[in-house]
Amino acid sequence: MTLTLCTGNYAAGHTLALAGEANRAARGCCGGAYPITPQTEIIEYLRAVAFTKGRVVPVESEHSAMGVCIGASIAGARAFTASSSNGLAYMTENVFAAGYYRLPIVMIAVNRTLGPPWNIWVDQGDSLALRDAPWLQFYCDSHQDLVDTIAVAFRVAEDLRVLLPVMVAMDGFITSHTNMVVDLLDQERMDDYLPLCNVPHQLRHSHPTTVGNLTWPRETERHRRDIQEAMERVPRVLDEAIGEFEAVFGRRVAGAIEAEETGDAETILIASSTMAATLRHVIRARRARGERIGMIRIKQFRPFPRADLVRAIGNAKRVGVLDRNHSPGSGGIFWSEVAASLRDASVLLQNYIAGIGGGDVTPETIDAIADDLTRRTAATDPVWQEIAV
Repeated sequence: MTLTLCTGNYAAGHTLALAGEANRAARGCCGGAYPITPQTEIIEYLRAVAFTKGRVVPVESEHSAMGVCIGASIAGARAFTASSSNGLAYMTENVFAAGYYRLPIVMIAVNRTLGPPWNIWVDQGDSLALRDAPWLQFYCDSHQDLVDTIAVAFRVAEDLRVLLPVMVAMDGFITSHTNMVVDLLDQERMDDYLPLCNVPHQLRHSHPTTVGNLTWPRETERHRRDIQEAMERVPRVLDEAIGEFEAVFGRRVAGAIEAEETGDAETILIASSTMAATLRHVIRARRARGERIGMIRIKQFRPFPRADLVRAIGNAKRVGVLDRNHSPGSGGIFWSEVAASLRDASVLLQNYIAGIGGGDVTPETIDAIADDLTRRTAATDPVWQEIAV
């Protein structure tokens, strides 16, 4: 492996290329490519790769980009793509189709605000709009976490106990376009880590069949239940994939959640993606001043890690959830999932919405949130952290 100063987009493209090439002894790889800021550099990187067996296909829309992935995956190839914002919205039909076909596609979602009004900066409304699609979702807090999670995503997606697509999300511009030193993976060890892709229901000339036929209610009910059962197997498969990653690459990847200083915490703040990285610095500083405060980073949004979250919160009295997203008429989307998880707990749960449309979430922002939470005796409607205009 090699320490390299690079952007998140470069790191993602490099890792996708390694994963694709690792399947050269089987059915190869294929990706659909359509540009949209801020993910364009990923597919530009992939288009320049000379795969031993495979190609990245430029198409006329994001809908078609996912269509290419569906065709490639159901033919047995390792498939991948990337998109953002309204591009993700445009491919929604095929996002659902890929999951219902049980195809282990990996997609990088570079989070960007949905428009109009048009905004190219980060919030998570684009990928979270797909939260009911049969996809796993992971939210990365750094360039290194992104690289390692992409590799793990292929391993989990293609495991026959799961066989579902995976979305790996990073913050637009904050991660995608900034440069950080990353320990990039190498082809030799990626070959060791990823087994050859095996899609058991791939189309074969020797056994002609069709896909996507009409089914009756009973068959559809069983199909959806099968997907739920696959999701329920994800925690075990993910733990195994992380353990094998450590054995091959020599470092540990974050799992579904990361808890810090929660053992004796009276107050806990929850965040995802790069907000969690900022939160970590705030928590450590406040801990150093003797405050009984902790944090939880939620990395895996689907399947939502309810049991892990409840254990990590333990006996805390107050929990605040920082959301860089908004469901109109409800509140933050992570908060609603946390609330469902804590339905039997006696805890003050408060939602804070921050960074919508790419607004800065600074240590000062989080300190203000922590101050508000520690003073609270009751929860209210979501609190919006506004920035000066």
